Amino acid sequence: MSHFQIDVAKGELSFAAGHFITYGGGRCERLHGHNYRVGVRIRGELNEDGLVYDFVALKRRIAALVADLDHKMMVQTANPLLDVEEDERSIRVRHGGNDYVFPRRDVVLLPIENTTAELIAEYLAGRLAEEIGPKSRSNLVDLAVEVEESPGQSATFRRSL
Repeated sequence: MSHFQIDVAKGELSFAAGHFITYGGGRCERLHGHNYRVGVRIRGELNEDGLVYDFVALKRRIAALVADLDHKMMVQTANPLLDVEEDERSIRVRHGGNDYVFPRRDVVLLPIENTTAELIAEYLAGRLAEEIGPKSRSNLVDLAVEVEESPGQSATFRRSL
């Protein structure tokens, strides 16, 4: 079966964010950040307008999702090794003997287990699929989101639609 595909380039879709990753055995990375770049690929059949999906609408949707992460500390809330508490002013994260307290406005809480490029890509793909909605994706086969955390290092998540 053949399909068409469209791509939105990583160069226009970027965000700077802080994060840390936990590892098996209770290890935790130091806080650090990246200048991430995001790319999207959608495959499908042409719609009645001769499009897989409107580039302008796709860019607008993914840009809004990326903007939510820009200049934030990303905190993973589904991580069993972390204790995350929030109030109206701050987010407190505990891991082992370490406590991190961040201003609430500077944090984005992500419902993922770790803030790896792989899981951030999966998160963005899921949010983008929600944004597109079932009615607008009847001709679409799948979408892929690539998250590059530094040049030459990226992860891609692909999901069926």
